[in-house]
Amino acid sequence: MADVALSQVQEMVRENARLLGVGVLTLAGAAAASLYLNSRPEPFLPPIDPDNQSIVIDEKERVRASGLRSDTSLFTFLYDDAKTTYEAFLRGLRVSKRAMSGKRSGPGKPFIWLSYQEVKDKSHRFGSGLINAGVNPGNSSFVGIYSSNRIEWAVADLGCQTFSIVPVPLYDTLGPEACRFIINQTNLSTVICDNTSKVKKLLEEVSKTPSLKRIVVMDPHSDDLKKLASDHDVKLFTSARLSAQEFLILSSKGRSDTANIVQIFHITLGKENLQDPLPPAPDDLATLCYTSGTTGDPKGVMLTHANIVINLSAVYFQAMGIFSLTSADVHLSYLPLAHMFERGMHSMMFMHGVKIGYFQGDIRKLTEDLMELKPTVFITVPRVLNRIYDKIQAAVHHSWFKSLLLKWALASKTAEVKQGIIRNNTIWDKIVFGKVQKLLGGRARIILTGSAPIAASVFDFIRCAFGCFVMEGYGQTECTAGATLQIPGETGSGHVGIPLVCNYIKLIDVEEMDYYAKDNVGEICVKGGNVMKGYYLNPEKTAEALDDDGWLHTGDIGTWLPNGTLKVIDRRKNIFKLAQGEYVAAERIENVYQKSQFVAQVFVEGDSLKPCLMAVVVPDEEVVKAFAENNGLPTDMAKFCQSQAAKDIILKDMIEVGKANGLRGFEQTKDIYLQAEPFSLENDLLTPTMKNKRHTLRKAFKEVVDSLYKKHDL
Repeated sequence: MADVALSQVQEMVRENARLLGVGVLTLAGAAAASLYLNSRPEPFLPPIDPDNQSIVIDEKERVRASGLRSDTSLFTFLYDDAKTTYEAFLRGLRVSKRAMSGKRSGPGKPFIWLSYQEVKDKSHRFGSGLINAGVNPGNSSFVGIYSSNRIEWAVADLGCQTFSIVPVPLYDTLGPEACRFIINQTNLSTVICDNTSKVKKLLEEVSKTPSLKRIVVMDPHSDDLKKLASDHDVKLFTSARLSAQEFLILSSKGRSDTANIVQIFHITLGKENLQDPLPPAPDDLATLCYTSGTTGDPKGVMLTHANIVINLSAVYFQAMGIFSLTSADVHLSYLPLAHMFERGMHSMMFMHGVKIGYFQGDIRKLTEDLMELKPTVFITVPRVLNRIYDKIQAAVHHSWFKSLLLKWALASKTAEVKQGIIRNNTIWDKIVFGKVQKLLGGRARIILTGSAPIAASVFDFIRCAFGCFVMEGYGQTECTAGATLQIPGETGSGHVGIPLVCNYIKLIDVEEMDYYAKDNVGEICVKGGNVMKGYYLNPEKTAEALDDDGWLHTGDIGTWLPNGTLKVIDRRKNIFKLAQGEYVAAERIENVYQKSQFVAQVFVEGDSLKPCLMAVVVPDEEVVKAFAENNGLPTDMAKFCQSQAAKDIILKDMIEVGKANGLRGFEQTKDIYLQAEPFSLENDLLTPTMKNKRHTLRKAFKEVVDSLYKKHDL
């Protein structure tokens, strides 16, 4: 009956929309009310009191724990038979009889799947092939993985785990200098690449990376690449197609003539060539995950198998365990596997036998992949959700009728969410949000977002539009990925939830910023089984991050809200994260821009809800006056700073200086504001050591920076 009624209502809505315009709102409202009363589900009750979500377990230190467990001791493992990422995969093999990994051969093509057993077999063969090629098994061996997400990434990673080898992910945004540093610090002899362009990048740096002796490439490649590797005295290995029954070793050793540069050894993948597995222990290193190194060389975060499994187990217990992942669930892997957010989620999916489809490698085709795969679990970041939000807002912007309809739909769905009613079968879902839900394939039941803050307005919209459970978390690589997470059934927004059951959180004083723990605000510190062992070969930085009691000092400033949830409000150091998840070091960028002939002082500012930077610039008066006289611009500083032509010239020069000094695209300022009055001690914009006083600069130029973002509709 409900389906028939709904069909009739939809037809009436369409006809009245054509004839009556706004009158359809009254009809739609009446229909919505009728269907609401007839089909309203029972509210979802949060697992704990939403007004008292975390527990103070140490009054003196103000340490808080999750309120989800009466026992406030730290949670460790979900399953006794899954205490390493390798064991987590084996558990998935046992509980799932379905396909595991899938990829598309091209646009418009369906996903082609491999079973868990097939992936296990191929991983064992791949790992054996690495050992046959010269990689030593054991936890002291490191192998680089320089690839986008794909089945071969999982096979390479699991192949390493099978023999306790430590994978070291590399990624493009690190830049060549950082990649070179990682290879040299870890003494990498073997790197696995997905395509020939990455092989060429490595070969271009090979004179500065003497440890690199082997490169494994997943994609087909030309004889020219083989010769290039040979010329650099690097062995080039071809990982055979996953369906092939051979592993190819390409070696130039002992060959001098061009015709015989490459000798191909076919290693039969039979029992006689498989190596006996050397599985890792929980305390063994699972990975070295390097941070972006915005204040110098990147830091290698040492994470054990226990770190990763404890963290993903806590996330599952706190959120997804409420809904129980099974082999019927589907996940799209598109967030970089080089970062711990997706890496941990990847292992969680393995542990529960979930199907994992891999995107085509082009983020512009993400919607196409989502609509084909139809995932039930969507792991994402604010940047993707912001795009969805912006797309919908743009679609209704030029129509008062559509805008009003969307506003009414949001009001109705918001009222339900506040009551704990989560569903996607209202009339508003049919006539307003249906197309939005199809952007994710139409089957999403859980959306988990992290990596960067998300605006409350966007978060609330996503909850309403998709009609499923949406949760936001917070963490960093140094605590594996997650430290807090919202509880299922949370109706509020603008916070990152409560401590995970695997860690405690406390806030400590930051006197220079006037933040004090007694006021429930301060630097966020984390302690638990998910906290790293330290930074690889960097005891100084390790000591800065980890204190003697094992607390990780995150550098983020948080405040406890009255209901026991945590809100992140600031950053202790001059480092912050943009909306796409990239860290930027403002002071370093400012030092680069001051190399511009026009710049005397500069203040670079960002917003973790925005994708780019803005800057306030004090021009060099002497340079400006000479330049203005020769180019017909105002010579008065105040008038010069108001000139659009002057601003365009200075911004262009700053961008060129930035490029010349290695600033990456997201580190370049989008726009600038010219300020005639210099920063000084007198106006409280400089410290006594003549450095930018960021706290007061941020306050002084907040309206200016906000106007720059508004100008670019950001």
